[in-house]
Formats: sequence, structure tokens, C-alpha cells
Amino acid sequence: MSRASQSQQQQQLPAANRVLTTQYCREMDVDAPPGFGAPGDPNPPPPIPGSANPNALEPAAPIGLGTSLPPLSPKQGGKDPSIVWQHFIKLAGFDPKNPRSQCKYCKNQYKCHGKKNGTSGMLQHMKVCKKWPFPRDDKQKTLSFQAKREGESGSNVLVVANYSEERIRLALARMIIIDELPFKFVERQGFQEFMEIVEPRFPIPHRTTIARACMKIYSSEVDILRRAFVGQRVCVTTDTWTSIQNLNYMVVTAHFIDGDWTYQKKILNFCPIANHKGDTIGRAVESCLLKWGIDCLFTITMDNASSNDVAIDYVKKKTKERDSSILGGEFMHMRCCAHILNLIVQSGLKSIHESIAKVRNAVRYVRASPARFEKFQECVENEKIKAKCLLSLDVPTRWNSIYLMLDYALKFVRAFDRLEEEDGHYKLYFCESDVNGKKPIGPPNYLD
Repeated sequence: MSRASQSQQQQQLPAANRVLTTQYCREMDVDAPPGFGAPGDPNPPPPIPGSANPNALEPAAPIGLGTSLPPLSPKQGGKDPSIVWQHFIKLAGFDPKNPRSQCKYCKNQYKCHGKKNGTSGMLQHMKVCKKWPFPRDDKQKTLSFQAKREGESGSNVLVVANYSEERIRLALARMIIIDELPFKFVERQGFQEFMEIVEPRFPIPHRTTIARACMKIYSSEVDILRRAFVGQRVCVTTDTWTSIQNLNYMVVTAHFIDGDWTYQKKILNFCPIANHKGDTIGRAVESCLLKWGIDCLFTITMDNASSNDVAIDYVKKKTKERDSSILGGEFMHMRCCAHILNLIVQSGLKSIHESIAKVRNAVRYVRASPARFEKFQECVENEKIKAKCLLSLDVPTRWNSIYLMLDYALKFVRAFDRLEEEDGHYKLYFCESDVNGKKPIGPPNYLD
């Protein structure tokens, strides 16, 4: 290879390599090869600006965490010190096995054991420190996978995640709603410590702020659902019941097929009502339909009770006036099949009503107090009955609850027999009269 071609290739090397090679040759007092700062070289290495020595090398650029941070301190033997120690100080007075460090700017403390903790936590803090004195590159974004919502199909979506105080506040409000948490949850110590680690930049809102955010979400969801009812033919189901506090409640649910041919079911109202009379129920249903702007009513499904016939007649009358029903509401009333089946089963069980009452009273005795239940459990263990189920009482309006009560009681027949032998109060329970002067039927026997 000719000397000219060799010089041409060497001139194409990076300037840093040429500088290092030239410096090495000067220190070793040897001639530099052609193209590396030899006399007459057309591309000599760059001198240090302002230096009197034209042969001095240009200093290397300082290395730091991005261009906006100060440079690292020079290497002093061993591994290069982490950049975090330019922004953290080690605290004195702590156990050497559990050392701690403190941020120079916001005074937050972190564990800094070399093997147990490392410096990753401090590096993460440097990115979110509220009192960070150096400029940050806010243009850089983070990619993350967005989880699917309930009912959505497909895989998780890769999205660009950036800090937004408003979005975090709304997400927090949605969590309060979905998990049915109290508003003061945001003021609890555990949650505040968790957020300090996850996103220190986010100011924890007051409970009243969260309450307003929840109402904002509610108003938004109401508007979305109200728009979904526009032009839709809607079916409605309703049910009423009395709570253990003797309060009457009613729930109204809308059923419809949306534009994507997907079945939708939305609870429109859950409210107390004065009584179970037909006029009261009818007015409550009409008020709910008007509130949601539902004009195209198809059917209303109610229990097969005479009071509901009055409620249906009231709604029919109002929808006829607005000309929003099909065939004048002739087929509006859909009677609940489950309620009809319950009436059929209850009618068929009348022939064995006495036996069912005996079993019910025996189960009621066992479940009346913890002491009785504990005594019954001892009888179960002594009889070596292996059953994971527990005794349950029936509900008058649910025929399947009667079946479950009888099914579970059959598995503990021997335990009931032992209870009758060992517990004298069990027999007395069926001999005592109630406030109405009636004695409970029982105890059950094998004929039952």
C-alpha cells in the first residue's frame, strides 16, 4: 500500500482517535505516523481553545445524566462513582449495614446499601424530584401498555404515557367509585405513602375534591347513557322489596340492543318508595323514563302480582298520550317467569308444608345464637360428618332457597339426632309458645 493511500485512510479516522494517537507519540518521544499531527499534516488535531500550547489536546466533554446535568467527578480508583452521589449525600449516624442517603434538594431519604438497594431508587427520584434545580427534557415520553376494560376484547394497547395531573385525579375518582371506597380514603397514610413512591409529583387531593370529581364522572356517564337511548326501543324491568329496616325500595333496569348489536343492561334508578301500591309504582316508573328521555318503550317486566297490573295500566295510559308505545301498549306487560315458577312450586309444596316447617324451625334454633351453633358443630364432629356446607334458612319468595335448606339439613340428620339427646333446650324450644300463643312445629323426624 502506498504512503499516500495510507495517509488518506488514516485521515478518515475519527478526530478523537487521531488526538489520542498524537498525544501518545508526544509522550513517548516518537514520531507520529502520517496523518496524525506530523509536521506538514493538513489535518492536525484540534488545539485547546485559548491555550498557549498549540499541541495541547482538547479536553473530553463531561459525562452526566443528559446534557442538562453537571459532570461526574473524576475517577479515583475502582469503579466510577454513580452520578447520584452528585445529588445525594450519605447520612451519618446510621447502621453501616443499613446506610441511608438524602437528596440535596428536597431532603428525601433513601436506603443506599450497595448490594441490597443499589442506586436505582435514587436515580428514579432524580427524575421526579420536585425541587430539581436543572432543566428536564419534557419532550421525552414513556411507552406503556394500557390494560383492557371489562368487556373489551383484543390485546393490550401500547400507548404514550405522560404526566397529567387531571387524568390521575379522574383515574383516582374512578377507583373510588368502582371499588366503593370512602372519599377520605385519599387521606389515609398508606395511600399517601404509596403515591409518594409511584408519582411524587402528584398532589394528593382533598376528599371534597375527590367527591366533586366523582360527581363529574357521574354527570359524564349520565350524558353518555342518555345519548345512547336516543332512537332506541327500550325494555324495562322493575322489582320492589322491603328491607329489614321496613323500608320499601324499587329498582328500574333498562335493556336494549345498541348500534353494534350488543345486548346492554343498565340500572336507571334505585330509590325508596312510599308503598307497594300500583299507582305509586306506576308514577315512579314514569318519572324514571322521563328523567332519562326514554320515549320508545317496548315492554315492562314485573312480578305476577295484582298491584303491578295497576302500575302497568298507569304507564300504558301515559305512553298512549305521547304515542310512544307499540299497538297501544297491548303487549307491554311481561310477567316475570321466575316469579310464576316460584308461585307454582310454592303451591306444590303445600302438601308437605308441615315437614318443611319442622326442618325450618330446627335450623332456626341452631342459627339463633353462637352457643347453639357451637354445640351443633360439636355434634357434627362427634358424628364424623364431613360436609363443607352450612345450614341455611329459606326465603319465602325464593323456592330454590327451600330446596337448599332441605338439601343441607339432610346431610346433618345424625347431628340433629345427637343434639336432641344432648341438648335439653332443643326439646323445650318446640314446647314453648311464642307471643301469639303458637308452638313451633317440630322437631323433625325420619318421616319428614
